[in-house]
Amino acid sequence: MQLKMMAIFGAVLGSMLIWAGSADAEERFTDLQHSKWAEDGIEYMAERGTVAGYGNGIFKPQGLVTRAQAVTFMVRELYPQELEKPVEGTTTYSDVPTTHPFYREIALASKNGLASGFPGGSFRPDAPLSRAETAAFLTRAYSLLEGKQPANWSDTKQHWAEAPILILSSNGLVGGYSDGTYRPNQTVTRAEYAVFMSRVIRFEREAAIRTQDWDKLISYMTVSEQVGQMLMADIRQWNGKVTTTVHEGLKRSIHDQDLGGLILFDKNIVDISQLTTFTHDMQREAGDIPLFLSIDQEGGVVKRIPGGTNLPGQMALGATGDTALAEAAGQLTGEELKALGIQINFAPVLDINSNPDNPIIGIRSFGSDADLVTRLGLATIKGLQQSGVIAAVKHFPGHGDTTVDSHLGMPVLTHNRARLDAVELKPFRDAIENGVEMIMTAHIAFPAIDNEHVTSLKDGKSVPIPATLSKKVLTGLLRGELGYEGLIISDAFTMNAIAEHFGENKAVERAVSAGVDIILMPKDPAVAHQTLVNAVKSGKIPDKTIHASVKRILELKAKYGLFERSQTLAQKLTELNGIIGSKQHRAVEQEIAERAVTVLASREGVLPDQIQQGDRVVILAAEQEQAKQLEKQLKQAASNLSLKTEISLIGQGKTNEALQAIGQADYVILASYQFRNVASEFGWSDYQTLIDTMNRRNQRYSLLSLGNPYEMIYLQNVRSGLAVYGKQEPNTTAGIKVLVGQRKAEGKLPVRTD
Repeated sequence: MQLKMMAIFGAVLGSMLIWAGSADAEERFTDLQHSKWAEDGIEYMAERGTVAGYGNGIFKPQGLVTRAQAVTFMVRELYPQELEKPVEGTTTYSDVPTTHPFYREIALASKNGLASGFPGGSFRPDAPLSRAETAAFLTRAYSLLEGKQPANWSDTKQHWAEAPILILSSNGLVGGYSDGTYRPNQTVTRAEYAVFMSRVIRFEREAAIRTQDWDKLISYMTVSEQVGQMLMADIRQWNGKVTTTVHEGLKRSIHDQDLGGLILFDKNIVDISQLTTFTHDMQREAGDIPLFLSIDQEGGVVKRIPGGTNLPGQMALGATGDTALAEAAGQLTGEELKALGIQINFAPVLDINSNPDNPIIGIRSFGSDADLVTRLGLATIKGLQQSGVIAAVKHFPGHGDTTVDSHLGMPVLTHNRARLDAVELKPFRDAIENGVEMIMTAHIAFPAIDNEHVTSLKDGKSVPIPATLSKKVLTGLLRGELGYEGLIISDAFTMNAIAEHFGENKAVERAVSAGVDIILMPKDPAVAHQTLVNAVKSGKIPDKTIHASVKRILELKAKYGLFERSQTLAQKLTELNGIIGSKQHRAVEQEIAERAVTVLASREGVLPDQIQQGDRVVILAAEQEQAKQLEKQLKQAASNLSLKTEISLIGQGKTNEALQAIGQADYVILASYQFRNVASEFGWSDYQTLIDTMNRRNQRYSLLSLGNPYEMIYLQNVRSGLAVYGKQEPNTTAGIKVLVGQRKAEGKLPVRTD
């Protein structure tokens, strides 16, 4: 009867003194106004799911912590997953029956040597904890060594807890009183205990970071923190506005999902000062583990930085064939990104654009030759790495020979393994051998490697597994056969090839199980985070899988100096103008653009038709803005030629107007821009009509290719043509200089058009 009453009393007391719910989620406490000194420690431990209140925002910081509460907090911190399993064996404590509300926690604490009982076989679970016992509990839980701070307390000599008190005190983790005493037998409040625990954990984490002991740091990271490192979210709108500063919404996202990284887009960027301030403030918000901040700064059509060096793009580099220029391009890009506070560039593209109908890669590739792509890719990687920025190459195992954009659907590459080895895999294999540290996966199916199919959530049809979700591709091929040891990051999970067919939960689980270290742009970061937490806790994803990924992430963050945060914001802002778009960087930009210009067609086989003194020049383009840009550049380059210029547009329903415009022209610049669509389905007939007309009249003209340089496959009898591989100003300026005779066209077409 007495034992039964004790159990009932313990249960009631427990529900009163511990919590009104679980500690699975962080609580916000409203009664800490008189315990401000402890607020940070309490909130830190609550965020970790270690301490909890009584519900309704009540923590009762001045309440005494009991021995049962103390071991419960430690077990939650150290052995959260064991709490979800059946308890092995039984305790021998006379006052802790199996019906005791904290029986499980006390049993686990006893099993793991965190706490022991008293002579006579009792544990005294409801007794208040003393300062001496606190020191003993914490030094049993954490393998601390004696520190260097003085800790000579007058009342701890010969005390049973003298050694643990000395260890905590000498490391500055607990203090004494002004009279030189420690007061070992004094009881401890809930606030004090939370603060002591938070100090120890932070101390140990700091030591692990300082010594780069990543296994130790991971042991102090919660499951939430571990899987959070594996998420790289995009920065979304808040309260209906684009995000360009660290506001409360972004703070909550960083903390709620313990995010390890973020990707920036042009919508998040106003100018270089704002961006530098933004990245600085995000890192300040991140806590003791810095964020990976990433961007797509390929150059050419994919660029994000306003005011930065506007590189002509990868296919322009391909046309130069110059590895020194590719390395310089990588280095200047890295220097600018690093100055802006960005550590990862999703570049270079190692896809071999062997298919003219590829709707998404095209001029983003160096070309259609595996050797060319490999040479220039390795040089670009080297340049980025030398500048202190991580090169994240893409899209493994190769997106170059597809006719479907994986943003919109599921591409399938049907080549056999021999072809993949000879072409698609070559640049990735060589990049791995030369130390590339991050590889982005492609949402593309490769049946020659993995022919597994699943039922699509979109339409119930059977769909192949894309590389991003394939263990055979990522673990078998990439890690196993190719020996890759760096980080694997997925392409964006918002893309339809993933989002439509597999669902966020299954796709995230499957990607990590397949070998992905970082999920890029989960559709719902909170859902992705909780999915991974649940998968780890349930055993669907083994701890060792998560630990291996997190260790790779931490190692790379350390290698690139992310844990070293010595520069002030003022210093960063002062240095910007000497780096971003500097004279030296612009010179490289100009050299690439000018050396890339390639003759597509010529009457004499050497030069395109030249613009001459006093010519009436008609500029035809699909967009008014593009035509005006060309007109402006022509006037600047040929100010001594007394030219007259006229603009007209080309496109569906505008051919007759264009024909009328060229009727009185001495020279025609016919600009074409085919990109982000299938080349064979482009509106070439309008261009052919104009070319045929100009040929009949024997007019001087030049077809100016601003996009994918495949015009000669689809157009007949072109007598004069140039490719500049981009519609950006450096590219078009270089093309105009050739047309007015100021430069020679030195580039070599880097793709096959036969």
